[in-house]
Amino acid sequence: MLRCPTCKKPVPPRAQNEFFPFCSERCKLVDLGKWLDGDYRIPGRPEESEDGLPPLPPKQDGESS
Repeated sequence: MLRCPTCKKPVPPRAQNEFFPFCSERCKLVDLGKWLDGDYRIPGRPEESEDGLPPLPPKQDGESS
């Protein structure tokens, strides 16, 4: 049986579970929140900014803006 990716509880089949592949609406929303917070990332090339320039590197500790 498939397990919920959020809480690891068993998940009923899709036909019996409107929140599939999650066990509940709560687990589905927890997962959505992780995507929105940036906890999950899909690796890829950094996008260029709207002006066509590459993004600036992250600031180092102690650097001013």
